Amino acid sequence: MRIRHKPWAKPEIAASPFCMDNAFALRGNWRQQFARPEQPFYVELGCGKGGWVSQAAASRPENNYLALDIKDEMLGMAKRKTEAKFREIGREPDNVRLSILNIERISEVLTPEDGVDRIYINFCNPWPKPSHKKRRLTHPRQLIQYQPILHGELHFKTDDDDLFHESLVYFKDCGWEILFQTEDLHADEPSDNIRTEHEQMFTEEGKKIKFLIAKPPVGEAVLPEQYAPKNHAEEQEEDGETLSE
Repeated sequence: MRIRHKPWAKPEIAASPFCMDNAFALRGNWRQQFARPEQPFYVELGCGKGGWVSQAAASRPENNYLALDIKDEMLGMAKRKTEAKFREIGREPDNVRLSILNIERISEVLTPEDGVDRIYINFCNPWPKPSHKKRRLTHPRQLIQYQPILHGELHFKTDDDDLFHESLVYFKDCGWEILFQTEDLHADEPSDNIRTEHEQMFTEEGKKIKFLIAKPPVGEAVLPEQYAPKNHAEEQEEDGETLSE
């Protein structure tokens, strides 16, 4: 997603008590960054403008939320949206933390000791070109990074048919168990579903929302051979690529 530069974003993020600018230094100690570290710890990958995490954290104080995105501009808007939502309810945002991160490096920021209870991936970039599919947040190269740190479930929503169907294959190829799946979430919408602006927009356009819940396998995370880089040149080419945009 392309977004205009926002000069206010970096200074506001740096000054915010719930925006963490030292994500790598907090590896293994994320729970201690919350007022109630014993609560369930949920992570949103690619939070965008914060439409989902601001609603989730404000309405569910019994959970702790960490939202990650690669762009300062996105995180800045997520910070403002979170502040506004918490002002509405008259509560401090003590159960939400935001941080900048290229999701490709998620294993450098989270460990099994952090005890992630749930991962959310909401309307990520579908990367439709064949040469770009390895950048998807549901690609096996990412799933093997989530597996060691995730103690519970992964929840995935998208409006993109191809991304959803191919992601089902990714999960199964990596040994994940699909606990639930639907190609029309709103046909029988769960009471706890949080609709963001994008979700509402897609629905009004007539696009059906796809959703699944998956559980990682137990044991060592191994990348299936068919998803491994074909050669050294391909590995070098990927060094500068990003998975969350």
